[in-house]
Parts: sequence; structure tokens; C-alpha cells
Amino acid sequence: MDWYNFISWNEILSKRLTNTKNYRINNRMKVTALIPDDLITEVKHYAGGKNLTDSLIVALEEWVSLRKIKELNKQVKKKPLQFIDDFSADSVRLINRNQ
Repeated sequence: MDWYNFISWNEILSKRLTNTKNYRINNRMKVTALIPDDLITEVKHYAGGKNLTDSLIVALEEWVSLRKIKELNKQVKKKPLQFIDDFSADSVRLINRNQ
């Protein structure tokens, strides 16, 4: 089978269109927000960005990642992971080493 059977043309076009300079410039959001100065100072300090925009991007990406982890933890709590009966860490290590 050829690769084009697995990927739709819409997917190909959307990837091409999103990787253009025009798309990247036009799809940014400018925001005016009232944020306390001490919070901004802390964000700059801990995020380590070269400017406020970079620091906010780092902080927001980390926040989103933490939220996703919390959501996954909730899902695992509702439906815990189950291992097969003959599972062992040693067998998994052997498989990983042989790859």
C-alpha cells in the first residue's frame, strides 16, 4: 500500500498551510491582562525566558502539562492500570535491551 492511502489530502494541506510564515504570524494572540507585578517577576525568574513573552509561554506550557497529568491521574484513579499475571520488570528490561 502507498502512503497516500493512510493520509487524507486535507491532512497534508493543513500541515503545509500551518508551516508557513503567514500562518505563524497571523495565528498569535495579543493579550492585554492585568497581572500583579510580583507575579510577573516570579514568572520571569522561574521560567527563565529571554523576555516576558517567552517566560509566559514557558509558564503556560508547563501549566497545561501539569493539568494534563492531573487529568490522566483522575482517569487512572477511576480505572486503575492492570498488569498481566506473569508481568515482571526483568522481562520488560530484557525486551527493551534487545530492541
